[in-house]
Amino acid sequence: MRSIILSAFCLLIAVSCSTDTEKQPVLTDTTAPLHLLQADHGVPYGIMAEEDIMEVLFRVHEYLDRTTPKTLINKNSLLPVSDYTEIDKETIFTRGDYRLISYEWGVTYGGMLLAGEITGDNRFTNYSVSRLEFLSELLPYFKELYDNGFVEGNPMRTVIEPRSLDDSGAMAAAMIKAVRGGYTDGLDWMIRNYVDYISNDQLRLSDGTLARHRPQPYTLWLDDLFMSVPALAQMGVYTGDDKYFDDAVLQVKNFSDYMFNWDKGLYMHGYVTGMDVHPEFRWARANGWAIMTKIELLDVLPASHPGYDFVVSLLQAHVAGLAEVQSGFGFWHQLLDRSDSYLETSATAIFTYSMAKAINEGWIDGLAYGPVVSLAWNAVSTKINAMGQVEGTCVGTGMAFDPAFYYARPVNVFAAHSYGPVLLAGAEMIRLYREQKTSMNDSAFLFYDDDAELGSDPIFYVTP
Repeated sequence: MRSIILSAFCLLIAVSCSTDTEKQPVLTDTTAPLHLLQADHGVPYGIMAEEDIMEVLFRVHEYLDRTTPKTLINKNSLLPVSDYTEIDKETIFTRGDYRLISYEWGVTYGGMLLAGEITGDNRFTNYSVSRLEFLSELLPYFKELYDNGFVEGNPMRTVIEPRSLDDSGAMAAAMIKAVRGGYTDGLDWMIRNYVDYISNDQLRLSDGTLARHRPQPYTLWLDDLFMSVPALAQMGVYTGDDKYFDDAVLQVKNFSDYMFNWDKGLYMHGYVTGMDVHPEFRWARANGWAIMTKIELLDVLPASHPGYDFVVSLLQAHVAGLAEVQSGFGFWHQLLDRSDSYLETSATAIFTYSMAKAINEGWIDGLAYGPVVSLAWNAVSTKINAMGQVEGTCVGTGMAFDPAFYYARPVNVFAAHSYGPVLLAGAEMIRLYREQKTSMNDSAFLFYDDDAELGSDPIFYVTP
């Protein structure tokens, strides 16, 4: 990419080329400053220009806008259904590449909203608003069918009757953000229905921790932090009721008590309460959902809340653990601490967004982690193909207690998990580079304090 600064400096060596056969001089310790030779990092290195980040985001937007239509058809005739009064049991969403109602698309709606907010380009915002309003317009018609007994097979069953945190949390959080941003209304029934499920219907342990009877009774899935806490936190703002903040903090604390390894700064994927031994398979995307949960919670949790400082300290410990296991190519591995597992895109995008946001908000040290997140974004950008699809994404993944399960999970461009995180990451990186001071120094890409005076030489000192 033309504006990636692969190195801040070019090594200028005068080479005589008087004849084709003349031998080129050998670069040695005495003939050249070898420490300034341009390195091959395997991925772009340094800062990416804002226009190039925007180009990545537009590529993703254009692909998704084209392949996720907001229309209905009759599933038998395949004819369009444009008059909503004609909706019946044969009516379905026009099939695109991705579903409009899923936790992955809740993240995507949130990513589009943030991209619109930071870039000022309404195309991103309109993507989410138009589809959320489409769902709101359809709800009365599909709910009437539901009330009359059409439950299984109802295209909006997960909205009307959520049965899992996957059904509920990410969609609710995106809807509340859209309403709070002043972009739309008419989503209140769906929001409250989703959050009511999280608060009152989902299985919990005796201490209030959200759980599932899958794959074993009373099992904790790290993923469920994200499928619940951001919606609860947003609901705290939406309603002004602190009970939602309290429950959100409780989930973060309890899940971390069960599943966070403070020595490594990483979470295990699953915790079965009935086991005497708790194997720690540190699946990357689950750790992504966990760190993004803390980011989303801190974004709205009042600083005066008694759990605020704990969440910040937990975030800092998690970031430190993740930074330790980042690969040299900027990605993170499918199993974070197993470097022979494959490099995975969705988790890397989630970590990029979360760390960039944490730096921008002052929750973590930008001097320490700015280079980490910059390398991560550059890596992610290489996985957006010409169509705007995101490559290298692990498909939906259950829970297991052997490494082969995680190592062998397929990757697919139609796995929906990366699109929202890529949008979130790109948007937050734009903000990061607008607000932070960066420079190359001695061939390394570094972040600096705002008052630092940066030199123009290949190597420079910074006066305190």
